[in-house]
Amino acid sequence: MSVATEQAPAEAAPGVRAARKRGPDHRPGLSRKLPYLLLAPAVLLELLIHIIPMLVGIWMSFVKLTKFFIANWSAAPWAGLNNYRVAVDVHNAVGEGLLKSFGVTVVFSAVTVVLAWCLGMAAAVALQPPFKGRSAVRTLFLVPYALPAYAGILTWNFMLQRDTGAVNHVLVDNLGILSDRPFWLLGGNALTSLITVALWKLWPFAFLTLMAGLQSIPQDIYEAASVDGAGTVRQWRNITLPSLRPVNLVLVLVLFLWTFSDFNTPYVLFGTAQPPAGDLITFHIYNASFLTWNFGSGAAMSVLLLIFLMIVTGAYLVVTGRRSRRA
Repeated sequence: MSVATEQAPAEAAPGVRAARKRGPDHRPGLSRKLPYLLLAPAVLLELLIHIIPMLVGIWMSFVKLTKFFIANWSAAPWAGLNNYRVAVDVHNAVGEGLLKSFGVTVVFSAVTVVLAWCLGMAAAVALQPPFKGRSAVRTLFLVPYALPAYAGILTWNFMLQRDTGAVNHVLVDNLGILSDRPFWLLGGNALTSLITVALWKLWPFAFLTLMAGLQSIPQDIYEAASVDGAGTVRQWRNITLPSLRPVNLVLVLVLFLWTFSDFNTPYVLFGTAQPPAGDLITFHIYNASFLTWNFGSGAAMSVLLLIFLMIVTGAYLVVTGRRSRRA
């Protein structure tokens, strides 16, 4: 019995060693194909949702696709670069309108990104120390980000109405700050309303991102700085900001791309008749395509916007990358 027991491992050992040897590679074809199989659904959806529509839009920018050729796109005459020349010529109505819309979008994006970052940073720093009810306050701050965009913007549309809106009721009737009820969705106030709504739904993302970045900073650094006599402002300037530099590089870029290409906010807030002060470039391109039925011109504007965003993104990454290497 002892002899059989001693021989069993010896007899099984070659089989075990062989199984262990060929175990990871017993199906080498599947092992090599598995990463591609896992990526295939994402690649397919990316092609269907982004790549193919983008290529179709680029093709549309080179043809005279108007309402006369909607039923048969292939019959649209070739326009070459004419759609682009019309879009960038500031001496005609189309180019002048696109340039004004671009300027409005630059102001809107710059103000919204700066304010969103400032509010997000202030809230993240204020809610960093533990206190009773901190989790509830954090959850409350994230409500605008979790709320569906259309529902939130529609609510703001009702609140900003001149006669029945809650904003004028509070400012004029309750607080008496204003003597007359202004039009918030018309005239020059449209840009202020647009920035307010976009900021309301965007700053919680900055808050969430910065709060996550603050969690990775060791508290020992702050304690050592406090012992050395550094105050709150100095700690924020010399510890918090440098430590959050990688987070801020990505956050600012994402906020800029989101605001510059924002379409839902002006569309839901103003409808199809947007005021000049709130004429963002994405909404301008939409009107140029679907109100005048000149899809070729609208596609050319979209391609120009894509090129601009790619140039800005590339330049931003190059500049920030050089600064990071120097630091």
